[in-house]
Amino acid sequence: MEIFLIYFQLLNYTFCLRPGEPLSRKSPIKSGTARVSASPEVHHKVHRKGHRAVGIIVPYITKVSDKQWIYRRKVPKDLREKIGIREFKFPLGTTEAEAWKKYPTVHKETEKRIVEARKAVLNPPKVQHQSELERFREARSRIRALQLNPDWDGSDENEGIIRDVIADKIVSKYAEDEEGHPFGVTAEDAALLNTLAYGSRQKAPSPTINDAKRLYLKERVRDDEKKQKHVELVFSYLQKALGSDRVLTSLKREDAKEVRDYIYDGIKASSADRYLNTVRAALNHAIKEFDLNWKNPFMGLEVDHKGKGEPDRDSKRPFTDEEVKATHVRILGYAKQDLQHIWRILERTGCRLAEVTGLRVEDVKLDNPIPHIVVEWHDQRRIKNMVSRRRVPLLGDALVAAKEAVAEAKGSVMLFPAYGRLNGAGSASAALGKHVRACVTDKKVTTHSLRHLMKDRLRLAGVSKADQDIVLGHSSGSVGEDYGGDEVRLKVALRALEKVFA
Repeated sequence: MEIFLIYFQLLNYTFCLRPGEPLSRKSPIKSGTARVSASPEVHHKVHRKGHRAVGIIVPYITKVSDKQWIYRRKVPKDLREKIGIREFKFPLGTTEAEAWKKYPTVHKETEKRIVEARKAVLNPPKVQHQSELERFREARSRIRALQLNPDWDGSDENEGIIRDVIADKIVSKYAEDEEGHPFGVTAEDAALLNTLAYGSRQKAPSPTINDAKRLYLKERVRDDEKKQKHVELVFSYLQKALGSDRVLTSLKREDAKEVRDYIYDGIKASSADRYLNTVRAALNHAIKEFDLNWKNPFMGLEVDHKGKGEPDRDSKRPFTDEEVKATHVRILGYAKQDLQHIWRILERTGCRLAEVTGLRVEDVKLDNPIPHIVVEWHDQRRIKNMVSRRRVPLLGDALVAAKEAVAEAKGSVMLFPAYGRLNGAGSASAALGKHVRACVTDKKVTTHSLRHLMKDRLRLAGVSKADQDIVLGHSSGSVGEDYGGDEVRLKVALRALEKVFA
């Protein structure tokens, strides 16, 4: 029996194994290194089903030649259609050492793809059936694609013949009942058959609440998942309050009041106001795009704040100086490094949390005469509005934190890779919120209270309302929105923050 020595690493230690010998711990070596020495015959046996070393199997490593190692793994049959391939195959390098080094990363990524595909198969997205109006519009688009006139009035006999031929072809796909009528016709084909038959005589279906919601999601909300969920929630309240998907023009003021009362039941007045604002915006968009001669019954509809105080004013408050100092000390003592950097930048800039977590490395301008961060729209981060796009000076500890964060990013596109993603700001808020709550029990104080604190500090420093808006990115219709170039606005913001921290 051939005696061979296998070196491999486990928990940062080298273990030397010989057949029949127990494990023995030797001195630590650099993480990720491993070597296997064996005869070609042993290697052949090892690589048939994976790399096996004294009872330990490392699956999917295959040596295909003296200078080629690959990761090879069959895709489960039920996932092949979803993933699009029959087998994963990735090069691991030309030497065994390279293969062992690359294996963990390749294996982890492959496992991730399989898990994601499995979730997609087990939880397929809900099929959203078209509304009557959507089918009507799609049918007219299909008519145009066939180079026919959607508004055909029957006078062109040649087009009439072509329409009959197309209709016969569609009907021929379906079986006929005893009376010779096709059955099982899909809603989409039925809409096309009606458009082919009636042309200009076909009346467009009236848009419904659901049509308004879908149009708003498609043209205004687009791919913003957070806003998509909000709109879906708000319109679910409409459906429950009204009991069905009503035609828009059938909605009256009494219907709007009923919806308001349903939404207002059990939630804050401020939340009810926000939900109604979404309804107003969606219906106004529908009125414009559907060319409706109809007055939005939700316009001017107020939520009664009586008996609930002023929730918007009382829901949040700034930190006191003592509270912010205590929270600062705790975060620097207990939070992760990236959260420390985020907090220090927030504390000295007054930015929104999402504006900081969404920063790219290129947004940090350390070589500028006025070091600053650039808050702007990009694929990984949406900003609240155009006025929110701005340059914010970095002073004192915020500048130090930004420099440290850039150094820590190590070639990453995002300044804070763990939070520079979809819903990353929410994760950062939850993590920071735990430290805030450990120091401040009042639930009206949150991470966002740093922004309120900066607002108060600007006021106390005698900074004008217009200049406050430049620093904080507020839209108020003030002259602050009329300053010229970015450099001028940056200098104005610097002057304001210098007053605060003088």
